[in-house]
Amino acid sequence: CPGAALSPAANEFKTSGMKSTALLFLLAFGLVARATAADLAPAGVVMFDHAQLDAAFAKGLPLLFNSGYKVSAGRRVVPGLVELHEHDTDLLYVTEGTATFITGGTMVDAKATGPGEYRGTSITGGVIHHLTKGDLIVIPTGTPHWFSQVDGTFLYLIIKVTK
Repeated sequence: CPGAALSPAANEFKTSGMKSTALLFLLAFGLVARATAADLAPAGVVMFDHAQLDAAFAKGLPLLFNSGYKVSAGRRVVPGLVELHEHDTDLLYVTEGTATFITGGTMVDAKATGPGEYRGTSITGGVIHHLTKGDLIVIPTGTPHWFSQVDGTFLYLIIKVTK
């Protein structure tokens, strides 16, 4: 009944329920705000010192991801799958090691792995590049690329620019 007094137990339940609802709302709002903030480019300068980079290269970890670009420390000890990105241009800067890298041509056994992302087993008719420390290679959007051979440990900085 409207205006009727609630028992202490009912009042506690009502107060507890409102607190739970408020807590769930704040939690959901916080998660959405956090996801949105992670999607935006940083408002200020971001610096990774040599210790952070060394740790990232030791495991091949992402450093910074947002809707405009992605920065990762790449690490390879074996060849990988062919990649093709419909939305990203890749810039790879080699910091250690050597590898054979093939670009262009036709991807063999292409399979979609996500929106605008494809993987394949090899490339036919591509251009062979021999990458070594200090090299920079830019792979435009839509270009198949593949580490076909890796000699030892190969470390490289990856910058993906999203269109």
